[in-house]
Amino acid sequence: MTDTMTADTAPLAETMLDMGRRARAASRKLGQMTPADRTRGLTAVAGAIRADAAKILAANEQDMEAAREKGLDAAMLDRLALDTARLEGIASSVEAVAGLPDPIGKELARWKRPNGLDIARVAVPLGVIGIIYESRPNVTADAGALCLRSGNAAILRCGSESTRSSRAIIAAMRGALKAEGLPEDAVQLVMTTDRAAVGHMLAGLEGNVDVIVPRGGRSLVERVQKDARVPVIGHLEGLCHVIVDKAADPEKAVSIVVNAKMRRTGICGSAETLLVDAAVADDLLPKIAAGLVEAGCELRGDDRARAIVPTMVEATEADWSTEYLAPILAVAVVDDLTAALDHIGTWSSGHTECIITEDDAAAARFFATVDSAILLHNASTQFADGGEFGMGAEIGIATGRIHARGPVGAEQLTTYKYIVRGTGQVRP
Repeated sequence: MTDTMTADTAPLAETMLDMGRRARAASRKLGQMTPADRTRGLTAVAGAIRADAAKILAANEQDMEAAREKGLDAAMLDRLALDTARLEGIASSVEAVAGLPDPIGKELARWKRPNGLDIARVAVPLGVIGIIYESRPNVTADAGALCLRSGNAAILRCGSESTRSSRAIIAAMRGALKAEGLPEDAVQLVMTTDRAAVGHMLAGLEGNVDVIVPRGGRSLVERVQKDARVPVIGHLEGLCHVIVDKAADPEKAVSIVVNAKMRRTGICGSAETLLVDAAVADDLLPKIAAGLVEAGCELRGDDRARAIVPTMVEATEADWSTEYLAPILAVAVVDDLTAALDHIGTWSSGHTECIITEDDAAAARFFATVDSAILLHNASTQFADGGEFGMGAEIGIATGRIHARGPVGAEQLTTYKYIVRGTGQVRP
């Protein structure tokens, strides 16, 4: 790696500006390369991550040891941890991105005007993407790979908890790109833990950053959205809801709810609130509760839920607005589908919601009424993931309404330009 990637001797502002300029130069080179070039680079990156597995896992163990000493909670430790299987998953994710259709140059629309002008709308890279994230080291590879696939350069700023892991991963990625003749500065990691580096990124590095993508907790995302001087693609919390409708299949209900909450509690697609129709609550809620408790989940219920399952902890209003990222689930019994939809309308963060029902009309009403980025019918909220959507990986789940929404994959990291072909036309 270059000296600026290994040392922090220059003043921070100068170092960050240099990163921006190098990223801009790399983005221009990368965008002009062929899809085959980018695929070759991504394939090499996956191989390098596997080849450097021992180094990456050793670095991660140092991060984990430091995180335990700092007293990080179980959810944060789970997000940070790597093992052989998870690292293979990271490499496989990069390979999956390599196998995606290259979005650059794709003709999105084409039409001809009465005057003979031929107009096409064609996908192009966004340019330089700044990605600010917290404890997940896999984001280093996922974000870098998606930016490479879409012809963008990435400036990555990880959380201090994952610094060693991310440095090991970025070293593998940059080495692979250089060996394959691609610009290694297409992926750069901010090497300092100084929080002022984030401020420089948010200011745009003198026009060298085109978009910022924050991935982390509410405080990080709110700071980015407040202070950024460039466009932001971001999401807040994953306050994900599951509705058990009166027409729910009991077996599906138990299986889906337990999976939605307990498969991995520390991810943003984990269910945080369960809403059960009163018409089936007496019979079905004890079965669902038993499955959750057996899996190690704490239940916090409203008065109606606790009347059916008295062992539940009493829920407070704060429970309806809390993203636990832990084995805790808020539970409410609702009068009907209308009440469930009203609850979601009041408390949802716009991330992911699910309905369990065999009534197609109820599902259709749910789809038409709820305005979250991802809606599921009879499927776990844990499918709220770019990899599960066939995108190979994701930078995050966008909950805004501008540019990108839902999983942000390679296609979502493009914009477009118009190409107009004429035969000598002049405007009267």
